Amino acid sequence: MSDVSDWWRTAIIDMEPGRISLRGRPVQELIGTTGFAPMIWLMVTGDEISGPRADLFEAALVAAVDHGPQAPSIAAARMAATCGVGLQSAMATGLNMLGDVHGGAGEQAVELYSAVDAAGFDRLGETLDAWRAAQGRYLPGFGHRFHKPVDPRAPRLLALVRDAARQGAVSGRFAQIASAIESHLAAERGKPVPMNIDGATAVIYAELGCPAPLARGFFGLSRSVGILAHAWEQRQQGGRNKGPTPPAYRWTYDGT
Repeated sequence: MSDVSDWWRTAIIDMEPGRISLRGRPVQELIGTTGFAPMIWLMVTGDEISGPRADLFEAALVAAVDHGPQAPSIAAARMAATCGVGLQSAMATGLNMLGDVHGGAGEQAVELYSAVDAAGFDRLGETLDAWRAAQGRYLPGFGHRFHKPVDPRAPRLLALVRDAARQGAVSGRFAQIASAIESHLAAERGKPVPMNIDGATAVIYAELGCPAPLARGFFGLSRSVGILAHAWEQRQQGGRNKGPTPPAYRWTYDGT
């Protein structure tokens, strides 16, 4: 009955015994002919991606896979891996740490770039001031507490965007916007304020036409690789019920 079949509606997959079709493509035609990054794009957006655009997408996914055990998502997954749960549960623990502060800057940066694009370069300072008045003093995608004066991932990603723009694969205007913001911040503060991984990958996602929420989703997908790697490494290393600090260290008690 249609009231049952229409309970879930999807354009992603069609399936019956002996047949699987993904976005209208038989799965056997995709296996061995389609890379994982283009497959992700096809599944999520319904469109095919190839050439320099596919290379950009893959570069963004590669660049954000990991940032070490000090990253909350990675630390949480490693701790979970010592608590007797399986790898998938450890991964879920890490992924659930991704939120507006840790993991959300890519989405916010796409929104910022879009605001600058809509207002125009001649109103850059005004647009940034309005953003900070509404969102707070930090501009998403710029500055890094660890990588100073440059996040090594950002220049490489921006160079790839510019190469793709020269080939006509993307417009290049969001790379220009991000660089203009970086220059504006440096002049404003009198010191470099490096574009970080969130700002650089947001450039790619904006150039590819991704809605801002997808930038966050793709970051989570990318970071899940690092989460899996760290959870598996921790399983190999062993350990039981590891907390955030060694047992000899104690917390500060400030109660009565």
